[in-house]
Amino acid sequence: SHKGYLTGFILSVILTAIPFWLVMGKVFDKPGLTAFVILGFAAVQIVVHMIYFLHLNAKSQGGWNMLALIFTVVLVVITLSGSLWVMFHLNHNMMPASMHEMRNAP
Repeated sequence: SHKGYLTGFILSVILTAIPFWLVMGKVFDKPGLTAFVILGFAAVQIVVHMIYFLHLNAKSQGGWNMLALIFTVVLVVITLSGSLWVMFHLNHNMMPASMHEMRNAP
């Protein structure tokens, strides 16, 4: 309905404006905390989009939409965590610790 789309739009705007304000206003001293809070707002915004715009819930199409969503989330988590793991280990194993170690390397 029109009311549902308007509610979703207003929530999306609010959930976009707050993280923008957090970054531009430098509300938190630590960048890691800011990133964590922004990720939280992003997760809530994903849920808002799924409910108000994609109309996904546990009852639609006999639960197959929810099963497809769970499968997608599992794949995304595996892909992201694997990518971060590989990048961390590449950075750790490939980068020299200091110029002194580079000069003394055989």
